[in-house]
Amino acid sequence: MAARSAPSCHLRLEWVYGYRGHQCRNNLYYTAAKEIVYFVAGVGVVYSPREHRQKFYRGHSDDIISLALHPERVLVATGQVGKEPYICVWDSYTVQTVSVLKDVHTHGVACLAFDLDGQRLVSVGLDSKNAVCIWDWKRGKMLSMAPGHTDRIFDISWDLYQPNRLVSCGVKHIKFWSFCGNALTPKRGVFGKTGDLQTILCLACARDEVTYSGALSGDIYVWKGINLIRTIQGAHTAGIFSMNASEEGFATGGRDGCVRLWDLTFKPITVIDLRETDQGYKGLSVRSVCWRSDHILVGTQDSEIFEIVVHERNKPFLIMQGHCEGELWALAIHPTKPLAVTGSDDRSVRLWSLVDHALIARCNMEEPVRCAAVNGDGIHLALGMKDGSFTVLRVRDMTEVVHIKDRKEAIHELKYSPDGTHLAVGCNDGSVDIYGVAQRYKKVGECVGSLSFITHLDWSSDSRYLQTNDGAGRRIFYRMPGGREVTNKEEIKGVHWASWTCVSGLEVNGIWPKYSDINDINSVDGNYIGQVLVTADDYGIVKLFRYPCLRKGAKFKKYIGHSAHVTNVRWSHDYQWVISIGGADHSVFQWKFIPERKLKDALHIAPQESLVDSNSDESDSDLSDVPELDSEIEQETQLTYRRQVYKEDLPQLKEQYKEKQKNDTSKRRERAPKNSIRLHFVHGYRGYDCRSNLFYTQIGEIVYHVAAVGVIYNRQQNTQRFYLGHDDDILCLAIHPLKDYVATGQVGRDPSIHIWDTETIKPLSVLKGCHQYGVCAVDFSADGKRLASVGIDDGHTVVLWDWKRGEKLSATRGSKDKIFVVKMNPCVPDKLITAGIKHMKFWRRAGGGLIGRKGSIGTLGKNDTMMCAVYGWTEEMAFSGTSTGDVCIWRDIFLVKTVKAHDGPVFSMHALEKGFVTGGKDGIVALWDDSFERCLKTYAIKRASLAPGSKGLLLEDNPSIRAISLGHGHILVGTKNGEILEVDKSGPVTLLVQGHMEGEVWGLATHPYLPICATVSDDKTLRIWDLSPSHCMLAVRKLKKGGRCCCFSPDGKALAVGLSDGSFLMTNADTLEDLVSFHHRRDIISDIRFSPGSGKYLAVASHDGFTDIYHVASSKRVGVCKGAASHITHIDWDARGKLLQVNTGAKEQLFFEAPRGKRQAVPGAEVEKISWASWTGVLGLCCEGVWPVIGEVTDVTACCLTNDKMVLATGDDLGFVKLFRYPAKGKCGKFKRYVAHSAHVTNVRWTYDDSMLVTVGGADMSLMVWTNEAEGCREKGPCDSEESDADSEEDGGYDSDVTRENEVSYTIRAFSTNIRPMFGIKPHLQQREPSVDERPPVSRAAPRPEKLQTNNVGKKKRPIEDLVLELVFGYRGRDCRNNVHYLNDGDDIIYHTASIGILHNVATGAQSFYQEHNDDILCLTVNQHPKFVNIVATGQVGDAADMSATAPSIHIWDAVNKQTLSVLRCYHSKGVCSVSFSATGKLLLSVGLDPEHTVTIWRWQEGAKIASKAGHNQRIFVAEFRPDSDSQFVSVGVKHVKFWTLAGRALLSKKGLLSTLEDARMQTMLAVAFGASNLTFTGTISGDVCVWKEHVLCRVVAGAHTGPVFAMYTTLRDGLIVTGGKERPSKEGGAVKLWDQELRRCRAFRLETGRVTDCVRSVCRGKGKILVGTKNAEIIEVGEKNAACSILVHGHVDGPIWGLATHPSRDFFLSAAEDGTVILWDIADKKMLNKVNLGHAARTVCYSPEGDMVAIGMKNGEFIILLVSSLKIWGKKRDRRCAIHDIRFSPDSRFLAVGSSENSVDFYDLSLGPTLSRVGYCRDIPSFVIQMDFSADSRYLQVSTGCYKRHVYEVPSGRHLVDPAAIDRITWATWTSILGNEVLGIWSRHAEKADVNCACVSHSGISLVTGDDFGMVKLFDFPCPEKFAKHKRFLGHSPHVTNIRFTSGDRHVISAGGDDCSLFVWRCVHVPH
Repeated sequence: MAARSAPSCHLRLEWVYGYRGHQCRNNLYYTAAKEIVYFVAGVGVVYSPREHRQKFYRGHSDDIISLALHPERVLVATGQVGKEPYICVWDSYTVQTVSVLKDVHTHGVACLAFDLDGQRLVSVGLDSKNAVCIWDWKRGKMLSMAPGHTDRIFDISWDLYQPNRLVSCGVKHIKFWSFCGNALTPKRGVFGKTGDLQTILCLACARDEVTYSGALSGDIYVWKGINLIRTIQGAHTAGIFSMNASEEGFATGGRDGCVRLWDLTFKPITVIDLRETDQGYKGLSVRSVCWRSDHILVGTQDSEIFEIVVHERNKPFLIMQGHCEGELWALAIHPTKPLAVTGSDDRSVRLWSLVDHALIARCNMEEPVRCAAVNGDGIHLALGMKDGSFTVLRVRDMTEVVHIKDRKEAIHELKYSPDGTHLAVGCNDGSVDIYGVAQRYKKVGECVGSLSFITHLDWSSDSRYLQTNDGAGRRIFYRMPGGREVTNKEEIKGVHWASWTCVSGLEVNGIWPKYSDINDINSVDGNYIGQVLVTADDYGIVKLFRYPCLRKGAKFKKYIGHSAHVTNVRWSHDYQWVISIGGADHSVFQWKFIPERKLKDALHIAPQESLVDSNSDESDSDLSDVPELDSEIEQETQLTYRRQVYKEDLPQLKEQYKEKQKNDTSKRRERAPKNSIRLHFVHGYRGYDCRSNLFYTQIGEIVYHVAAVGVIYNRQQNTQRFYLGHDDDILCLAIHPLKDYVATGQVGRDPSIHIWDTETIKPLSVLKGCHQYGVCAVDFSADGKRLASVGIDDGHTVVLWDWKRGEKLSATRGSKDKIFVVKMNPCVPDKLITAGIKHMKFWRRAGGGLIGRKGSIGTLGKNDTMMCAVYGWTEEMAFSGTSTGDVCIWRDIFLVKTVKAHDGPVFSMHALEKGFVTGGKDGIVALWDDSFERCLKTYAIKRASLAPGSKGLLLEDNPSIRAISLGHGHILVGTKNGEILEVDKSGPVTLLVQGHMEGEVWGLATHPYLPICATVSDDKTLRIWDLSPSHCMLAVRKLKKGGRCCCFSPDGKALAVGLSDGSFLMTNADTLEDLVSFHHRRDIISDIRFSPGSGKYLAVASHDGFTDIYHVASSKRVGVCKGAASHITHIDWDARGKLLQVNTGAKEQLFFEAPRGKRQAVPGAEVEKISWASWTGVLGLCCEGVWPVIGEVTDVTACCLTNDKMVLATGDDLGFVKLFRYPAKGKCGKFKRYVAHSAHVTNVRWTYDDSMLVTVGGADMSLMVWTNEAEGCREKGPCDSEESDADSEEDGGYDSDVTRENEVSYTIRAFSTNIRPMFGIKPHLQQREPSVDERPPVSRAAPRPEKLQTNNVGKKKRPIEDLVLELVFGYRGRDCRNNVHYLNDGDDIIYHTASIGILHNVATGAQSFYQEHNDDILCLTVNQHPKFVNIVATGQVGDAADMSATAPSIHIWDAVNKQTLSVLRCYHSKGVCSVSFSATGKLLLSVGLDPEHTVTIWRWQEGAKIASKAGHNQRIFVAEFRPDSDSQFVSVGVKHVKFWTLAGRALLSKKGLLSTLEDARMQTMLAVAFGASNLTFTGTISGDVCVWKEHVLCRVVAGAHTGPVFAMYTTLRDGLIVTGGKERPSKEGGAVKLWDQELRRCRAFRLETGRVTDCVRSVCRGKGKILVGTKNAEIIEVGEKNAACSILVHGHVDGPIWGLATHPSRDFFLSAAEDGTVILWDIADKKMLNKVNLGHAARTVCYSPEGDMVAIGMKNGEFIILLVSSLKIWGKKRDRRCAIHDIRFSPDSRFLAVGSSENSVDFYDLSLGPTLSRVGYCRDIPSFVIQMDFSADSRYLQVSTGCYKRHVYEVPSGRHLVDPAAIDRITWATWTSILGNEVLGIWSRHAEKADVNCACVSHSGISLVTGDDFGMVKLFDFPCPEKFAKHKRFLGHSPHVTNIRFTSGDRHVISAGGDDCSLFVWRCVHVPH
């Protein structure tokens, strides 16, 4: 039937009328070839005005909305809208895709821009964060991404004069970006006073950091750096939409319809007003301009493109036009000429010439036009309007004939009758009116049958009938002209319709998919002559069907290009063209029709490449002419490989169950057993559902896979080696061209591909993250560098990898049906083929995407299922084997011929140098010549051709061949039956490996005294295997039914087998001949057992729930065990042969007495005492521990006890084999676990002498033999087990410092809240009283007094313009480690505090700073590689990992010149707590504080994240690379040590193994160091050091320190190791020790700090010196020879530092902190001069005016006065119980004011001597006191309080002064208040939760510095009474600056930190004279 195949004709897009001007800007450019590139709908257009020709790019699947031109002007980048939008980079010359960038943006791509050299592309998304993304577009790789802005971004551009800078602009913002590493960091443009904050629409970059931008108001804003420096007012009168930079200058275009040209300095050259030109009109709006030499292109809002020649600028050419905004519905074709008419909601009617591709006429109507028709002689044009009227025009001059309005709703369809006498008009109210043409359109009839709106009309050829379709899907016929409905269907039968445009009716049934909503096809038009039908639908697709097409779901060809709805489609009058129009895209597409006869000549036109198949996607009905699928293939396509539980889910599941089981505490669990097992041999090969998975390696070994094991088989020695890196079924295998590496892909939720070395069996790379459910095909490229893989997810994703780097290069959806094979082109690494069900596709790589073309079959063949494919030895030849036995030969993408090769499917092919070899289901191997002309030789796989002496037995002749490989003079063949054979070229066949065939294997028995075992399977065979070195199958017997269990008799002579139909048989164990058989049960026999000793009885258990007991000698049933509630799973006899133990599916453990089967009750405790002949049951107290934590998800299916009753082996549903100590009491016992089987392990058995364990897998059909290794004799094999997973419950140890570090929560600055408990309304929100300043300007009054007494600082007051950081006293040692290092051969040290990196010169104490971090630094490391000298990496805290500026980041910088080399924004939410460089210095390892404690590896120079993985569920403290490695590193943390390997992009880890040492327990590990030959040392919380070889604990250095070992350092040059810990100094011990390379001998050093315990946090060793950082914020240098200590850096131990006082005349200052110390610092000598320990936390400190006394206020309410000269106490007093917050000497030194948190200020008269009696105090202070200042005359005191109020009091009476005028006249001696009108401007807008904490006015009285809770120091002018005053801000402190002061002479500012316990000394830079 014809409709079952797609039509063989074709449409080719010839012309597109229109240009997208609405909602898009800057999308029109000249290419290098002087063509014009733009876009419309979903098509990129390249238009050549010279030749008047268009080329189309059709790689997009939805509307294009953005376009950028490469600087060389050949390549174009376009971005689209959609759920998963992508960017295409394409060549404007060939219109082919060069690269696809995808998988990042959502919603759409709003802007694009190339950088100067065209290497990188930036894109902006339409998502809620307007993400900005930078691409290396050639590689299709994203380099960086950051949230762009909260509102829309309209334009983005690279700075063309500075690398790595970008500018973006949009709604009310402009941002200047810098790109470093992987971090995009924005700075907002500052509009300031120069211009209004407004929306910026477009921009262009110029030299010297100048940026020009066009604003919504029509002004041009000019920026320098980030500041607005000037505006060009009124450049346009309305918004400037487009700005284009050319060689000569800039062109701008705006909403006012003008184009302006400017020179390079933005001076105006000329203006062109398009509204005033001939083609202009009111409302013209320019959306895009492009200026190239003397031509200017202009695109308008209304879809026109103008070209202007500069010297005739008043005569623009209109080179393209289309409809404007509003939907486009009306389309009519001229009956005799190649003309088309369109009408739209923009109220215009346009007449197009299809030959000239031009608009000939345009007429504007009063109403929106919805439909059109031309009468038969082409004279009248009728138009239906939206308001219900219709108009008739004359075609030749567009003048009106009539205008009639009979209806109120829109006219949607009208048509003239074929004889031209009537016009039918269909309206949305459901009626059709008939008008007489000759009677001046008088209404002559009316059709009223429809209840819904009319959608389509057609006249019959004789004009007597009309058929209509309506919105309800009804088809109605009417008699004409009266309009009576025809009810008799017979009358219509013979009617011939003049046109067919209806969507319902028998003839067009096939256009509807089988299941579809009726309204999504908008238009149809039938071509009777060509017998084709064209349709248009809501999805933007134009389709061709055969006409008529009667059956639903017919085949079609589809063409994309329109965006959303295609509203109408029509054939031209001579059927040469198809015209389609788009509703929303306002465009008219003209398609050339290429009939079948022409197609033959057009074969050379390759189908248009695209990401979406545009050439006929298969519709869903099956092709009738495709044969039924072969049964084997059918089976295979139904395999889904889905798992209930994936191995990846286990850790999470465990956590969930652990939560549930927290409460049932169990007794201490048994340790895991001493023994371990090692995989020795595997019987089996996976052939039943895999193909081409068998190869020779370089040295002639054979590599293949079975279950989860990669096997390397040595056929000479008959031994196997195993790759055990996979944890689930391997589905595919490919070998590297050099035959040394192998790639294997597995099943999994996020399945991995492993590339491993067949020599060392080590993984080289693991690829993950791109497939789902599993990987079914892999292939290496010819150069071995790339790998292609195919997934079994729904889209069968195809991925191309650079496997060594583990990088995904490209990916795409492959096909909706299964793909069986992928092959890479041997000549071109960018090309590949995939083959599968009805599928053969040819792909080429384009950036991050792959572009596929279907194989073109032509007339030669059928669309068949391909089972295998290979490339020939030239680039374009390919060969594929089909499911029908043919070989297809392809050239390029065309099928050239087919050759019959096999009966049944061709499953495998292999290309040789001079020919091919194929294998098929028919069991024949065929050799062919190089062109498949002749078959040279065939080999049949038969028993007869087995070579003499070949071991094993061939099960059947001609098994289906699934894999073929050649090499070493042999053909290697793998069969569906699980056999691997080697065929000699001369014919004999050798059997190498075999296993069970398809079907689960359950039955397993080991012989009582020989090393053999028997298995029985659902494949209906019983097999005997030799476990001794010959490893072969000794015998096989076919059974009538599948078997589930078997058992040898105690004498080994008989073998009993239970079958799945309820029968069982006993056979002779040697010959396998029947002895006897019974059939008593209906259900599966699940277990069968001979009684021990003489084997008198046989117990047979079935799924019916019964166990029958037979007397063997007499072959009679003697007893039945009843009473089981469910099917029986396991049975065991006791040693006397009297008692049976039975397990059931309902988890019952029952006991029966033999021989009668009487049920017995045996108490649980007794079971253990009974001596059992065997133990295979999984229930009972003795094996309670074998059930895992997640017992509800997985079942333990089998278990077996060794004969020495020591070790219990179990197998479970997840494919684990585990060993437990017997008895396994208590829940969740400890075990060793082994992965090799994939899904269910159905049975496990020990051999008679316990030397081997044999296990069988259910679904993987394999028999695995493991050797049992007692503890002493085992070598550390690569396959040692994993420890049991339950983390040790034992406590990992306790130490206060560790706990503090572990629980510290890092606030980021942006979220910091106030440090003081303030309340009330913030000053900037309070109502102001009018100030006294508002007096008449000329007043008789005395001049105003100064606000502040100024010390004459020079004669001229110079304001301070900047602060420069000069010194920092402080080091972060309290909760950070390993953060002090030597640089420059020990001349300098580098460390950090707050957010500052400090380089400190040891000799001079001079410091320099790295200040680029925007929040606290937590870790620091130095690159040790000589190529990277002085390179430092620091990691900081941050909040959510959203890649914005507050995200955590790592900076890599040069310590000497402080240049930032790279910034890595990372996904470690909360912060980065450890960083480490690799041996080559190129990689950086980082660890996060996020809940998963992620471990990440970076290639820091490129900013590329290589690999990342969750590290541990508890805190990781340190992770370090091995000093000699770029791939190995170790992480340590809370109860955690892990040994990691980087393989490609994957991180593989092994937990440290403790089991080798008695009583070793996993402690919290704190530090790590390394020794030669893979030794690792870890420091523990208890003071021991653990020594690890590989990942196994080999000894413990007990008590290396008495407290936790916090720091370890490996010296690279001599391998000596330094450790640092927490201990009390003693004669022998010290907190720092230097050890030899093996950690056997050491030398201790004492730190002479005078503290009770020293706690070392960081150690580093230089030349003869050891550098130590302590918890007490000291950095100490210890000499190795003389053990002399010198303290280089001092600091406060604990903060906040509240008190700060500067000496009245010298460069000294005092600080007082929570740690109970007051320290005197010297700025000039950069050091600590003295330190006083007070024994209590100090809160405030103050110098007397002469500087001879110091007053200190304490937290406990006491205050002390010291004499500076002697540091003796002059007096002390405690009148208050709460903290003293401020203390002040009056300027005349007479009074001391003491302010406290008891809302009080006390006055003491110092002239009365040291008794310190109180002489007065201030009453009614509303809240606690913050700061106090005396007036210059010592008579007043101003007090700022915790409720944001400032009060003034008299001294010493304490009377409250309230008169504002009086207060205003006071001159203050100092000003430290944060309150008061004079300092209102210091409060910022962002201070909802945070406060300004401190302030200080300079001695000159004109500058003010403040410190706040965000850690900022700000510099203001004083006074600053205006809100939100201008200021400069200085970053560096952590959150909370607690105090700030000017030193004498305003030379420096000192700021004190709260959280960072550090003091910053800033140098003041004064404005020059």
